[in-house]
Amino acid sequence: MTSDRRAFLLTSMATTLAGAFPLEALAQEKPREGGTFVVNLEPEPSGFLFNSNTAGVLAGQVVEGLVAYDKDYKPVPALAERWEASPDGQTITFHLRRGVKWHDGKPFTSADVQYTVLEVVKKVNPRAGTAYKAVQSVETPDAYTAVFKLSEPSPAIWSVLSSAEAAILPRHLYEGKPPLTNEWNNKLIGTGPFVFKEWKRGDFILLERNPDYWGGRPHLSRVRFKTITDPGSRAAALEAGEVHYSPFSSVAPSEVDRLKKTRGLRIETGGYGIFVPQFFFDFNLDRPQFRDKRLRAAFAHAIDRQALANKVWFGLAKIATGPIPSAQAANYTADTTQYPFDLKKAEQLLDEAGLPRKADGVRLRITHHTMPYGDVFKRVGEFLKESLKQVGIEVELVNLDLGQFHRTIFGDRNFDTFSTYYAAGADPQFGVLRRYWTKTISKGVPWSNGTGYSNPQLDKIIEASFTENDAAKRRDLLVQFQKIAQNDLPSINLLELQHFSVVSSRVRGLSTFPDGYAKSFKDIWLQARA
Repeated sequence: MTSDRRAFLLTSMATTLAGAFPLEALAQEKPREGGTFVVNLEPEPSGFLFNSNTAGVLAGQVVEGLVAYDKDYKPVPALAERWEASPDGQTITFHLRRGVKWHDGKPFTSADVQYTVLEVVKKVNPRAGTAYKAVQSVETPDAYTAVFKLSEPSPAIWSVLSSAEAAILPRHLYEGKPPLTNEWNNKLIGTGPFVFKEWKRGDFILLERNPDYWGGRPHLSRVRFKTITDPGSRAAALEAGEVHYSPFSSVAPSEVDRLKKTRGLRIETGGYGIFVPQFFFDFNLDRPQFRDKRLRAAFAHAIDRQALANKVWFGLAKIATGPIPSAQAANYTADTTQYPFDLKKAEQLLDEAGLPRKADGVRLRITHHTMPYGDVFKRVGEFLKESLKQVGIEVELVNLDLGQFHRTIFGDRNFDTFSTYYAAGADPQFGVLRRYWTKTISKGVPWSNGTGYSNPQLDKIIEASFTENDAAKRRDLLVQFQKIAQNDLPSINLLELQHFSVVSSRVRGLSTFPDGYAKSFKDIWLQARA
């Protein structure tokens, strides 16, 4: 089977998510060469790999995947020039681009692909790892051929071949060291259009144009990622033209309407078509009290999700009905157990769970760790605290930076509850199922199964969905998954979020493709100041 015949096996899903996000029209303007593109990243990444959405923006400038994706989320050549799959779907052969060099001058070869897939993606990437589950080996018959040998067909693998999920890393720098703690994560060497130069923690990261880039010389001379932790200062820097681009909803949703009317700025919702952020509230099921479903259901009934969407996100969110978001329409169902806002029901369930109000009116005291992605999530924490207080649950909010959050939640597991979102992605296999699959309980791996939930019945359904090629049968499996997961309620699915970027009107060439947030800035240029 050739790449022309079946370049991508999940086209229907990707098309649903892609919408109509074309690359920004250049309107016959001639690109302006040079200049420094200033980007705000909130939060500041702790490294290049896997640990945050903003790390993906950063890494996408330096490292690359075997493929990139077009406006319909179909694969197009990147480090692989072409590819073909066997009729049974269990062998995929990638023919690699010749003459590509790592930024340190070493040649890129199939050995780099083999190492990355087997030792990094399969082992420590909590999203792509599920899609690569079937990959048993990567053969390297020569320096420019990488042959994936699969134990069974894996349709979802075609969605995770780009830099966003499976960036190819230099084997000569990574081999022999744990990938997540490798020193090169802080000064990444890649094959991409920009070269890492400097990282001053808490201030900036500087990249410079790769003059020898195989894909053609970038327009920009350099990219400067600027850390601005205060939301007011961030908005002011955008309005003053000191920052050109700020992705991932980095200003308060309450500011969006005002910024839409601000001269020199625009609000862009394109570029997040496959991201589909699903916001949820997780329990630490290692804590005995949270093993009682009545307690978990009481929490769900105590949270007014519509008010949360309106008051905190100002309409840039809608209520989630289960673990799979509605944007993944091919596999979504709303026919799941629901937990409507009902304080009386919450109180009743808490009484039944053996948690009566004490003399001070408090039934239970817990900690709640907020998502370390900006001020909006602190406001979410305050909303949740006030909501749960109404039913006698006293909440102590804990706001940590990204690195501390990773260690506390996924490393030490020293928490009661936390809230965050995961990118659902183009398919439930690598964005949703990891929250519930026993095999993604991975201590120390960020954004894995944070609750510690394990259900053998659900595991069988999840694993069957990995290899089911019949779309209707696979949907049946994923509908079963949604019903069981939502009924068991190890995690409360709160909202489907809409990400946005704040962009200077001087910026040209910004991708609004479904995976635009993770695209390189190679084609971006800055219009001269008026």
